[in-house]
Amino acid sequence: MNPRPMLQSLVDNDVRIRLKWGQTEYTGRLVSVDSYMNIQLSGAVEYIEGKNQGQLGQVLIRCNNVLWISANKEGSNGDAEMAG
Repeated sequence: MNPRPMLQSLVDNDVRIRLKWGQTEYTGRLVSVDSYMNIQLSGAVEYIEGKNQGQLGQVLIRCNNVLWISANKEGSNGDAEMAG
């Protein structure tokens, strides 16, 4: 299955991204995803072990650091449809 269509459907939406390393997560608005699945966020906030570490603004997350990504919507379980 190709995850790129699912990621493209999340552009301009709020997302939550978990990194492979430690207990680090980022929330923010997904600005873009390139052909390598690198991720650009705006209004990013960093969380380490569930604790808010502060606002970062614009961030670029390299694809190989991402464990998972989900929609960050109120009243949603965070799942996005993955279509192939």
